[in-house]
Amino acid sequence: MQNQTTAHILMIRPVRFGFNEQTATSNAFQNQAFGKETQASSQEIALKEFDEMVAQLRKAGVDIIVIEDTPNPHTPDSIFPNNWISFHNDGTVMLYPMQAENRRLERREDIVDSLQEKFYVNKVIDLSSFEQEDKFLEGTGSMVLDRKNKIAYACISPRTHQEVLAEFALQTNYQIVAFEAVDENGKQIYHTNVLMCVGDMFSVVCLEAVPDLDERLQLRNSLESNGKRIVEITQAQMNQFAGNMLEVRSEKGDKMLVMSNAAYYSLTSSQIKILEDYCTIHHFDLSMIEGNGGGSARCMMAEVHLPLK
Repeated sequence: MQNQTTAHILMIRPVRFGFNEQTATSNAFQNQAFGKETQASSQEIALKEFDEMVAQLRKAGVDIIVIEDTPNPHTPDSIFPNNWISFHNDGTVMLYPMQAENRRLERREDIVDSLQEKFYVNKVIDLSSFEQEDKFLEGTGSMVLDRKNKIAYACISPRTHQEVLAEFALQTNYQIVAFEAVDENGKQIYHTNVLMCVGDMFSVVCLEAVPDLDERLQLRNSLESNGKRIVEITQAQMNQFAGNMLEVRSEKGDKMLVMSNAAYYSLTSSQIKILEDYCTIHHFDLSMIEGNGGGSARCMMAEVHLPLK
């Protein structure tokens, strides 16, 4: 059986991080006020946030594989690699179709090549041809994977298309649990990983973002029947990126839950207590990355589940 968590995490160190106009129409988490920051200052602050998170996770015993971004082509969202690539324990690498044209430039063959020095890659499945049909599936942003039970949870949005989901399921033998999810303004939530996280023994989820009561019940039942203790968060907590967390482990096997300061300080003491029953919480200041990029800690980490050489 596949582990839900891994100690090997790929992260992309930004070089020209900034507000991405191409993604702002479908990502309500991007803050237009941050978009007015100069490119230089947003890059400088985001780099400090990134480097601090990497340093602290390495200190905690996580194997962080840092790849430097390249200045050209300009990829303002390259800090979020989990959207264009995922790695699986059978040696499969999946590449995904991205909505924004400048995000398609983040796909880099050299990254896959460099990982093969340490891990086995048996095959690469490239779904990016769906971009020609304007059908998208942005990796583990669009899907939250229960790897142990081979279930992909996905809220349908402009970035998450049913047809590409079906192709993912066909290629990986995953079961899809799809649903509609909206924010408090009734706008479709752009990525599933801002409203839920699936850990080894728990799930953090904003059930109130799922308006259809049958779909909400199906989501709850699927999580509970697969052994997940549900920690329910509110829309207000989701807006602080409380759904955008990831359980990882150290190379010694210690479990930890990674999130931003905004996410952590939005949680109640009782929610924190439940989560601390399962893992140690590590949280970081990611305010520039969150405000400018509309993504948080989970989006910055692509879990490498490939077999080690």
